Amino acid sequence: MDRKPPKSGAGEGRDERLKAALKANIARRKAQAKAREAGAQDQPPVESAPRDKKG
Repeated sequence: MDRKPPKSGAGEGRDERLKAALKANIARRKAQAKAREAGAQDQPPVESAPRDKKG
């Protein structure tokens, strides 16, 4: 079960794919955070209803 070392050009493609995926992930997270922030500002704070204590 010996592993062969990767070819010299094999790592470059992987690095580029990972870099692109990370960039897309960060952009998506920023957009989600921005949407959450905008949604939180548009809605008034929600007050929770008092709970009945039984017992």
